[in-house]
Amino acid sequence: MKAIIMRKPGTPEVLELQDVPPPQITQPKQILVKLRAAGINPIDIKIRSRGTFYPDEMPAILGCDGAGIVEAVGNQVQQFQPGDEVYFCAGGLGKKGTGNYAEYAVVEEHFVAFKPKSLSFEEAAAAPLVLITAWEALYDRGRLQAGNTVLVHGGAGGVGHAAIQLAKIKGAQVATTVSSPDKERLVLNLGADKPILYRQTNFVEAVLNWTNGKGVDIAFDTIGGKVFFDTCNAVKIYGDLVTILEPNSDLGNLKVARQRNLRIGLELMLTPMLKGLVEFQRYQGEILRQCATWIDEQKLKIHLQHSFPLAEAAIAHKTLEQGSMTGKIALSIEN
Repeated sequence: MKAIIMRKPGTPEVLELQDVPPPQITQPKQILVKLRAAGINPIDIKIRSRGTFYPDEMPAILGCDGAGIVEAVGNQVQQFQPGDEVYFCAGGLGKKGTGNYAEYAVVEEHFVAFKPKSLSFEEAAAAPLVLITAWEALYDRGRLQAGNTVLVHGGAGGVGHAAIQLAKIKGAQVATTVSSPDKERLVLNLGADKPILYRQTNFVEAVLNWTNGKGVDIAFDTIGGKVFFDTCNAVKIYGDLVTILEPNSDLGNLKVARQRNLRIGLELMLTPMLKGLVEFQRYQGEILRQCATWIDEQKLKIHLQHSFPLAEAAIAHKTLEQGSMTGKIALSIEN
């Protein structure tokens, strides 16, 4: 099969299109998927540039997100059969025999959900990691409830645009930071109540004005750096601040968070894969099943900004690295 192979860390040029043996079903609950698309995420960029989680298992195929058609199933698979259209987030962290920048992938059944019927394969492949991340951050870490006020940083980005919609589905009021009028229009279309053009407006002041000086119930940080520490001032006393990035103590401290008695949540949706936590892997599969229902009910949209052929994975990485992305990028796989 054709696959994008990474033999060493480095620039996008280390991603090479090669012919490799296709993966094989070796366990009774595995599914062989003929991939039609793969999502590209910032974690792919980090792994490509810094190295994989499994350096002794190189070369690697990147890509956590995939969508395609079931080709074959193990003898204990219960939910799927050949011909089913599916999507999932599994593999792509450097472990041998995994990765979705390829024509085929073998995935454990519990990771997999039926693809939303209303999405293309490229749109579906762009969805899993960001949906799971936003769900876990808001619903599990932040304990979001109807009527809450929520601040989402980077609302036009991959995780951010999913977070706005998941918050609205639960009945929250959402403020979100964006960098341009075009992105402002996008987040308004996604349901945001209060776009904040952070280059023109101090987001903390804007949030406090919006909440009558109280601060939001939940803030979701997808940016990191100094933004994380500044956001402490925009969260209500006894509120929640959830981040997908590791706070950098060189850029601030948690004095304000402590004074305001904030609950700090750290979200890494890769933990179940990295730690082999099957129970949580199943939970993430359930998240994708529920999100597929909402997508087909038109309660949830996936904004796909760019789609590249598999052979242009390096160009896709360069595009993501340029920054200021709106929505997601996917690879289209013809086989």
